[in-house]
Amino acid sequence: MTYVYPVISRRASGVSVGINLNPNNACNWRCIYCQVPDLKRGSAPAIDLALLEHELHTFLHELLHGRFMLEKVPAEARRINDIALSGNGEPTSAKEFDKVIELIGQITHDLSLPKELKLVLITNGSLIDRTYVQKGLKLMANLNGEVWFKLDSVTEDGRKRINNTRMSLKKVFSNIKLAVSLCPTWLQTCVFETDGMPPSEAETNAYLKFLDCLRQESVAISGVLLYGLARPSLQPEAPRLSKVSVEWMESYAARIKKLGLEVRIHP
Repeated sequence: MTYVYPVISRRASGVSVGINLNPNNACNWRCIYCQVPDLKRGSAPAIDLALLEHELHTFLHELLHGRFMLEKVPAEARRINDIALSGNGEPTSAKEFDKVIELIGQITHDLSLPKELKLVLITNGSLIDRTYVQKGLKLMANLNGEVWFKLDSVTEDGRKRINNTRMSLKKVFSNIKLAVSLCPTWLQTCVFETDGMPPSEAETNAYLKFLDCLRQESVAISGVLLYGLARPSLQPEAPRLSKVSVEWMESYAARIKKLGLEVRIHP
């Protein structure tokens, strides 16, 4: 299918229904750990809403009433865990983003899917201030939605090196604040070793200070999703990247928790 794909997760004990609005492999950032092949700079193409509707309705119906669960999914994971807008680029670069959210809401209603089913947006957060994105986030909030807002570094050097973006920290802060005001928002942070070294103490201290600033400004994020490298990067920097140890990640998570935030670890 063009837009819809399944992810079977033993860890999440369910099937995540992925929606890829960037089938052209284009993104406005270039994260060095990205697993997208032939990644290029750019935006999502025009979305064929009729095709997306057909694919999503057909696949959800198959999950509910067909043989996919029995034949493809382990017994312990035979449930729909969430619908996730992720894929091969920045999903909010699709100018039809709000219409996509409307469509998802209508289909889940028509198929009588549980109201507790999560709708997740995985985003670098750079386009949150666009009107059509804000409209979409408001709709998501009424669909048990969550925003997973990428925040890999709060230093200028870190964002250039990891995400290849010049987005200012002031803009990051503003967009997080805006996202939180529209829909429940988690920060999603990838940690890894570069040339055998984990993030520096200067990087981690700056990150913790930023989280404390959010708290002091009453920007109520839901928590932090701290995760490592699940699969090899397909970017030129791949040979330099490796996993941090579980011990390092747990120690970092403990420091974040001391700020009063929930932390979920995915090594």
